[in-house]
Amino acid sequence: MTSRELTGLLSLTDADAAAAQRRLSDVARSWAWRIGFGAVTWPWLLASLSGGRKADKRALLDELGLPHDALPHLGSWKADVGFLRHIVREIARLRPAHVVELGAGASTLIAARALALHGGGRLTSFDQHDGFVAATRNWLTDHGLHADLRHAPLTAESRDWPGLWYDIDALPDSIDLLIIDGPPWAVHPLVRGAADSLFARLSPHAVVLLDDAARPGERLVARRWRQRWPHIDFRLKHDGTKGTLVGRRRDTSIPVANDNEQGRTWRHLARAAGIAGLIATGWIARGELGEFPQAAEASTFLDEAAASHRTGLLRQAMASQVESATLNAAEIRRSTGIVLPPLPASWRIDDVQLYPTPDSPAVAVSITTPDGEQLSFFADRAETPAEARPLLAHRAQDVIAYWEAGDMAYALTGRAKAARIMALAAEIAPAA
Repeated sequence: MTSRELTGLLSLTDADAAAAQRRLSDVARSWAWRIGFGAVTWPWLLASLSGGRKADKRALLDELGLPHDALPHLGSWKADVGFLRHIVREIARLRPAHVVELGAGASTLIAARALALHGGGRLTSFDQHDGFVAATRNWLTDHGLHADLRHAPLTAESRDWPGLWYDIDALPDSIDLLIIDGPPWAVHPLVRGAADSLFARLSPHAVVLLDDAARPGERLVARRWRQRWPHIDFRLKHDGTKGTLVGRRRDTSIPVANDNEQGRTWRHLARAAGIAGLIATGWIARGELGEFPQAAEASTFLDEAAASHRTGLLRQAMASQVESATLNAAEIRRSTGIVLPPLPASWRIDDVQLYPTPDSPAVAVSITTPDGEQLSFFADRAETPAEARPLLAHRAQDVIAYWEAGDMAYALTGRAKAARIMALAAEIAPAA
């Protein structure tokens, strides 16, 4: 739920939902959760105020062909640039026929524009505020876009999750992309967990995107989703101010937890809430609840970069393998969301390939320097914070210089001396 206007730190109130929640026992439990999680959630709320860098927002709007004032204000309880970029990437990759969104606003505008550029699928968006739905519909009309926006008041009760849920009407039988940006955490820290009531409608290889995924409540939601929906691979991405949980469906079985499993899960959640309630101020020790941010690790990325280098060397040695020496950075960005920096003009491009990774394609470029050194330049989306200046790593015979720029991660791999690889990397990242 995101407006084009400036807003405060907390979400909008909903009179109907507030009235429906005034059962004393429910209110008492809800406030206990809010107070407990509020003690540990405020750092995430403060971190989300920026909404992302203005330069990143301009780059996203340029990519979509939208004017820079199309998203005048981001941050607070609204979607940030990192989450919006995930939406664009997945639409470009999936070409979804049916997208369902919970919580309308900036994400609706971005999703509608991305769909117009990539396949023209249908977007159905639900929000609890009737007036906000009308305002968002007008916002899209101003930019020549369309979505099926519906008012869904918070009046439904979930059997499995606390807090009131959207009163959702007709849905498509098959959902290719599910965007979860509501309800706000003030309803209940775990309220977005009820979005799993739609998981049975996910098509094969569908994707789920959960905003604000770095917050404690959403981390507990993610933990239970992993237990209950093992056929969906959930990964937390730290490439925005608030984190995004990306879930990818990988088979057709849909196991449902039994009552005993649900009971155990709720006991774990209640215990976590009790711990949270005892913490009155400040940052908590990371890792206490088992899924808080860990130290940045680039191990998987480095393994993939080294593997792509070895694969590139094999391809060049095989006469049967067709190579492509054309590097079209603009086409790669439009199709995959991968942003490639300029490479030195003196380097010869031998091969450009999309390289499969667990989430989406990366890009591997085989290069020969003027001195005859064979290198591989590997680019993928960043998963964990890293340095802007090149760092050094080794994988067997391979020497790797890796760094990040914005939400992208890069690696230059070769078998020269470490000092030489670092010097070559500096030619691509000279300002780092």
